[in-house]
Amino acid sequence: MSEFFAGRRPGRPGLALFLNAGDPPLAVLPELLAMADENDVDCVELAVPFPDSVTDGPVIRRSADRALAQGVTLDTVLAAVAAVRPSLRRLRIALLADWSHTVRGTSLPGFTRAVAGAGCDGLLLHGLPPRLREPYREASREAGLPVVTTCYAVSGPQVRADAAAHASAYLYLVAHYGRSGTAAPLDERRLADAVRELGAASAAPVAVGFGVRTAGDIARLERLGAGSVVVGSAGVARIERALTHRRDPVAEFAEFVRELRSNATARSGTTVPKGIAS
Repeated sequence: MSEFFAGRRPGRPGLALFLNAGDPPLAVLPELLAMADENDVDCVELAVPFPDSVTDGPVIRRSADRALAQGVTLDTVLAAVAAVRPSLRRLRIALLADWSHTVRGTSLPGFTRAVAGAGCDGLLLHGLPPRLREPYREASREAGLPVVTTCYAVSGPQVRADAAAHASAYLYLVAHYGRSGTAAPLDERRLADAVRELGAASAAPVAVGFGVRTAGDIARLERLGAGSVVVGSAGVARIERALTHRRDPVAEFAEFVRELRSNATARSGTTVPKGIAS
């Protein structure tokens, strides 16, 4: 499988966008992914929707609820990915699944084989019990499925080292504690140190997320050393707005992508806000 964020370079950081599969409806997913593929998005972090996420704020939780109300399941998500994967040229798909809601009670080897067989390029398993980390890693290796690991900028040395050692798709560095969609002061020095340390320790790229919503935010993180970023709630909010106002969600999301990639202005002297809001 191809490397994640392979096209990242100075002035053009890697870009991953989070989406709940099924919001907008799964029938729209092929068009949405094709748009992302054609508009300089490197990765879509595609979640199998699950309820009551303790790490997500209201925007993403409402999105998951809309998808679940349509009966979206792991099987329907993997079928949708398998159908669209052959038509994508460069876009990578990282599946996000919750252990308790989606995976518990299934065979880890069977689950990882199914995810890889559908054409997903990587996997982020949310809420995995610590005792199952090594069986999960082994199952993923056997399936040829790269793994997304996570840690916080404020995580301790052992947690960071573990995340760096086992990331094979990318390492998702969470910029601050809190739920997605929440605002928090950014400790720039701590984040820059974490990006530098993890980048040196990990064979996989490091992507910074939480609180990334504008081209200015992306430019600011790049100045702190981030080579790639993950955008979540801000994009999901645009989907929600389109659905609420009965507009085309693909066109709305495409406009959002264009805004994120318009970083030339943000890099040429436009003032960047002191606090990254989300």
